[in-house]
Amino acid sequence: MTDDSPSAPVAAGGEPAPRRRSLGRNTAIMAAGTLVSRVLGLVRTALLASAIGVTGVAADAYAVANNLPNIMYAILAAGVLNAVLVPQITRAFHDGRERTVHRILTLGMTSMVLTTLVLTAMAGFWVHIYAGSWGPDQTALAVGFAFWCIPQLLFYGLYALWGQVLNAREQFGWFMWAPAANSVVAIAGLVAYLALFGGVAHEGASASAIVADWNVTKTVLLAGVATLGIAAQAFILIPPMVRGGYRWRWVWRGPKGELSSTARVASWSLGAVLVEQVGLWLVTRVQTAAPLAAAQLAHPSVPVNQLVPEPGVAGNAAYVAALGIYLVPHSLISISLMTALFTQMSRHAAAGDLGKLRAVLSEGVRLVTAFTMIASAVLFVAAPHVVRVLVPTVDGASVDAVAWVLRLMVIGLVPLGASVMAKQAFFALEDGRTVFLIHVAMSAAWLAVAYGVKWTLAPEWWVVGAALGLTVTNLVAFVFRMLALRGRLDGVDGRRVLVTLAKTLAAAIIAAVPGAAIVWWAPQTYLQNGWGAVAGSVGIAVAVGLVMLATYALAVRLLRLPEAADAARALARRMGRVR
Repeated sequence: MTDDSPSAPVAAGGEPAPRRRSLGRNTAIMAAGTLVSRVLGLVRTALLASAIGVTGVAADAYAVANNLPNIMYAILAAGVLNAVLVPQITRAFHDGRERTVHRILTLGMTSMVLTTLVLTAMAGFWVHIYAGSWGPDQTALAVGFAFWCIPQLLFYGLYALWGQVLNAREQFGWFMWAPAANSVVAIAGLVAYLALFGGVAHEGASASAIVADWNVTKTVLLAGVATLGIAAQAFILIPPMVRGGYRWRWVWRGPKGELSSTARVASWSLGAVLVEQVGLWLVTRVQTAAPLAAAQLAHPSVPVNQLVPEPGVAGNAAYVAALGIYLVPHSLISISLMTALFTQMSRHAAAGDLGKLRAVLSEGVRLVTAFTMIASAVLFVAAPHVVRVLVPTVDGASVDAVAWVLRLMVIGLVPLGASVMAKQAFFALEDGRTVFLIHVAMSAAWLAVAYGVKWTLAPEWWVVGAALGLTVTNLVAFVFRMLALRGRLDGVDGRRVLVTLAKTLAAAIIAAVPGAAIVWWAPQTYLQNGWGAVAGSVGIAVAVGLVMLATYALAVRLLRLPEAADAARALARRMGRVR
């Protein structure tokens, strides 16, 4: 699917030669894999919404339980792996130190197995930490889900470890296509669930009645098969590793100081992730409390243990549903570009060529901006229709709740992609300390906005406030990271970056005018139920997307912004060569 050569070609002096001509091809392959994975993921989201809804007792219980392994992975591994693996493994392969790679994988895989066993045994504790306002029935249901979901942590870790080996060897395709296997397994499980048990039918029921309806078979089909999908995503990476020439061996020991730089960067990265996850924990408590708080305001005379959470009020499940849509363009373009460019950044940093690193960073930020700006605008304008299409079986109030959350999120889509690209430059420079300090500011901003909304507005807006806080934290991250890199790299090509931001924003605003007109004049099919309403929303969303995309393309041409047009042509040309 991509170049499986074990290392980059070497230029004079031993430095790997930049693979400029392969960037478009690598990005196209990864984007294609991500697109397939995301489309399948959206199908999975729609089936999940059909099974348990996007608001309510069961939906929120499952959302918290299924998010626990993601949170744990982020705390224990993601920041560390992303910070150190690609630079360290790239250098190890380049220097012929394959034994060092064996040792990193040996220590990493063993740690993931032991940690997963301990954290799974503590499932009840973790549910209580993230959803302390729930009653005993909803908590018990979430704990049952968590016992089946938390083992995903092990397979997320294996996927990251093996995938970074492939990325360091520039075998990019399999890493980005593997999540499709996860989605296929999960979809099969959800189809079996719907065939056996039907869709959600608990509206207005008490928490105890809902929980009593869940047996072992239902739990395994929903949560257990989700974990099986993550396992498939990990193990599918073994064949390409072997075919590419890498065969792992147990290696426990090495020369003194071999992993000292790895440990230093990893410690700062772990600190940054811990700060981020403390913020996420506090914001999650706001999200999980919102539906019950709304019910208390609506029915002040009813005892708390007899209240039914307001089904139309956004809670944690609505936030997760909106987040899944929001991350599609980010994963499709930003992550694909970042994965390809990070290897180049690491090579330039290792060679001490900060000028080339700066050029790669500037290119990455500008390309991400050009693509995600229009995606952000389309999702903002067509949000309710997009949500109706992707969660077709829920009621209009739930669609409206998720759409508001999505709108506030997508405002931060551009700074998200640009800030992640900047973060990778710090990792390439092995500077974890600055990443940590900026994460403190990011988490403070998120909490300030989320809790400010909680303390001043009704519960119906609490999750919207959490989404707004996410946007603010992305803006803070982008500004602070670029300012810090400006000093490290003797500039960040700031003028070109700001010009690209300004022109793409102007083009997106121009494109939003005809898109908003279509939404204004079209029927509000997203508020209706039935497949006819879904078909209507499909037509409206497609019309908005096509009209806005065409207008945006014309606008960036008139504004003389070559990055957008050139990047689109390059990706289309490269994608056409992929066989």
